[in-house]
Amino acid sequence: MARKGPDFTTPVRRVLIALMALVLIALFLFWRIDSPRAEAMRIAIIDRVVPRFEWAMAPVTQVSQMIGGFQSYARIYQQNQELRRELQKMQAWKEAAVQLEQENSKLMALNNVRIDPALTSVTGMVLVDSGSAFRQSVLLNVGADDGIVEGWATMDGLGLVGRISGLGKRTSRVVLLTDPSSRIPVSVQPSGEKALLTGDNTPLPFLDFIETPDNVRPGDRVVTSGDGGVFPPGLLAGQVVQGSDGRMRLRMAADYGRLEFLRVLRSRPAETVADSGAVITPQEQGFIGPQMPASPVEAAASDPLATGTD
Repeated sequence: MARKGPDFTTPVRRVLIALMALVLIALFLFWRIDSPRAEAMRIAIIDRVVPRFEWAMAPVTQVSQMIGGFQSYARIYQQNQELRRELQKMQAWKEAAVQLEQENSKLMALNNVRIDPALTSVTGMVLVDSGSAFRQSVLLNVGADDGIVEGWATMDGLGLVGRISGLGKRTSRVVLLTDPSSRIPVSVQPSGEKALLTGDNTPLPFLDFIETPDNVRPGDRVVTSGDGGVFPPGLLAGQVVQGSDGRMRLRMAADYGRLEFLRVLRSRPAETVADSGAVITPQEQGFIGPQMPASPVEAAASDPLATGTD
């Protein structure tokens, strides 16, 4: 078995550690000496040694800059998230403002509709249709409690929409002009021709029973005639157009694509006679023409001398 040689590394290590400790102690004591000469020596050492250690300080500087950049990025990310939340809130406010603006414009359009000043109205909001036997109808959030009566006309901000058909306490159903059950007497302007506006479940209801079809041309204005007391006269319905089937149809003035608010017109009730005795009845008319000659009996009865009276 081979012998190991003498170990010199351990004593050398111990000597180096002891020398390093002595140098550090001496450097510490030298750095703590309060003397002008020692201060000048310290400044000279710093001037010579510190600039040469820039390469050693570069990683520390880079790390500190990375830490500062990460902190700045975190702050920017936080601000970005706050801005995103504020932008979402602003989008919600914008949508609410647009809806209010649309509602305001529709209500202003309702106020600008020219109708008979004697006709008052009730404004209601269109609700979701619950479905019924009618194929073209909408629901309003006003009903009998608001004084609505079945049969009254409804308009939007542009023209006639339909009539009340179906009434509840707080809701009412409006049958649109496009419904097949809708038939309204109308007048075509400027010719004054009378017709019947009939719905056929299409966007363009047709004009039926026109007195003189040759007097009706596309572009003519159509208003309610008031015949039969169904609707008040003069309510705008739309303009005449010629359909693909050759029939005269109506392009409605009302915007059926955006029915949000409707005005229900209070129609004037028909006058009723409370006192039948106050009615002047025509007097019975006698025989019209030359009088017939009287008979001898009638002549003697009417002659005062024949009867012996003075």
